[in-house]
Amino acid sequence: MMEKIWGKTWALMGLVLLNSVSNVSSLSVTVNDVECVYEYVIYEGDTISGNFVVVDHDIFWGSDHPGIDFIVTSPEGNTVHSLKGTSGDKFEFKAPRNGMFKFCFHNPYSTPETVSFYIHIGHIPTEHDLAKDEHLNPINVKIAELREALESVTAEQKYLKARDTRHRHTNESTRKRVIGYAVGEYILLTLVSILQVIYIRHLFSKSVAYNRV
Repeated sequence: MMEKIWGKTWALMGLVLLNSVSNVSSLSVTVNDVECVYEYVIYEGDTISGNFVVVDHDIFWGSDHPGIDFIVTSPEGNTVHSLKGTSGDKFEFKAPRNGMFKFCFHNPYSTPETVSFYIHIGHIPTEHDLAKDEHLNPINVKIAELREALESVTAEQKYLKARDTRHRHTNESTRKRVIGYAVGEYILLTLVSILQVIYIRHLFSKSVAYNRV
């Protein structure tokens, strides 16, 4: 009897995990001007969450750099969430209705930027769902809540990993620039030294010529 119960439990958890995988999107987007990603939300009121990080943005983004814009549009075309001028952030909101949502990145600069993008559509059955569907029970709800908690941890890990990748790129870019400046400075000092030697020799040659006269 217990084996049958455990078998059903594991099968149920497997279905939950499978459903979780189908509601997750993780991808890398190269943004030249405007790039959009589409995601279908099955249930109204589902939680749409995720994060994005501009992985290889220029280290010398100044205070006047406009950054990347992020805009989420509902199936009706209304803006439901937006972030302006950022190199990365997290987001979370409730879907006002079901349907196809559009997630767009806008890069105002001509230099392409690579964006690591992660999105998750979370659904936890409510009491209304339990009343409508006789196959649902409180155990399903608890498993869904556990799934969403695990998904939150996964999303945070992906966000930190993307930020770490960006920091590595920044460090590598800084190292190359420092080496370039050091080599340039060495070449400049060498040229100045050579010019000084030539100038001093020229002065000495003029002095010797004057003494002979």
